[in-house]
Amino acid sequence: MAGGDAFDDAVDIARRTPTLAVGLHIVVVDGKPVLAPQELGRLVDGRGYFPDAPVRLGMRYFFDPGARVRIAAEVAAQFSRFAATGLKMAHVDGHQHMHVHPAIFPLTVSLALRYNAGGIRIPRDELCPALARDRRGAITKALRGGSLAIFSRRCRNSLRGRPFATTERAYGLYQTGRMSEPYVIHLLQNSNVDSAEIYFHPSTGPRQSELGPNPQELSTLLSPAVAEVIRERGIRLCTYPDLLRGGL
Repeated sequence: MAGGDAFDDAVDIARRTPTLAVGLHIVVVDGKPVLAPQELGRLVDGRGYFPDAPVRLGMRYFFDPGARVRIAAEVAAQFSRFAATGLKMAHVDGHQHMHVHPAIFPLTVSLALRYNAGGIRIPRDELCPALARDRRGAITKALRGGSLAIFSRRCRNSLRGRPFATTERAYGLYQTGRMSEPYVIHLLQNSNVDSAEIYFHPSTGPRQSELGPNPQELSTLLSPAVAEVIRERGIRLCTYPDLLRGGL
């Protein structure tokens, strides 16, 4: 998150960890922008933050020409701040997957081309495996997943012939904040695609929200049982640039 309070610390960690593939997490909802509040007008709240209102903001980005001009400047500023670090942009994705919004995705692609990003996340999770493990919020999961599937299909089609890596699946949508060891092991044992991203929100601190970063997901990432399944299935861990180079 280019506007995040921990941006400088994250850049320092990335510079000290050259094997880490670092991506830009575009924020156009529920977060801190890079531009000043007066440049974004009513898109931000009294604190100068984008509110956690993806439907309302999504409608404004789609129907309001003035909002599109302002958000285009903000997205460009986020790419520029990332580029100023000198880090290679391994991939691009978005907070709450808003980068696949019809008004945001063309900006994402254009800027990703300019800054030589290796890949773009296309959120394509599988609902049935998630509901088999956890049926909480089933209707909400189905509605959100269905709308994202429509956007994602259009985005994937628009990337044909473009120099970006994408994965066949991107797991984490339906179990955001609850990527437990049993669920991830189930995915690893049963997924039959050539490429997949599994994304997490790990934290060394206490859980701050139901859907947010938490220590359980850090434990899942460090789990010896998860590592063993990866070895048993011969799964190759790679980055988006690896996929782009045909490294899978």
